[in-house]
Amino acid sequence: MVIYGVTLLSVCYFIGVLLGDILGQLVGVGSNVGGVGFAMILLIILSNKFLNDNHLSKQAQDGLNFWSSMYIPIVVAMTCGQNVYAAITAGPLAILAGIIAVLVGFLLMPLISKIGKPAEPLPPLTPAKED
Repeated sequence: MVIYGVTLLSVCYFIGVLLGDILGQLVGVGSNVGGVGFAMILLIILSNKFLNDNHLSKQAQDGLNFWSSMYIPIVVAMTCGQNVYAAITAGPLAILAGIIAVLVGFLLMPLISKIGKPAEPLPPLTPAKED
């Protein structure tokens, strides 16, 4: 199992949780608000920066590729640990913060989609030859 790159992942996770806790306190929820999202955005930004500056070894790149394939299960597992009930019962401010975060994400999609090089087109499908 490739474990390189886990330091970057764990640093991003701890910073994301800290930011989520601070945001939760600021909006009056008393629990983590968006910590996993902050962690994943920070991981994407830092890993792209390190890749562009050639600061990551091949093993670290392989480790980050492994963790990127585990993205959805990790996010689901971390989100299950958050207190959703407290966010819902905290009142309209918590719900408004969630709606604003989703809207900002939607508005940033065109900008995010322009990041990186365009992918090569897929080759045309050829029918399978029958024997």
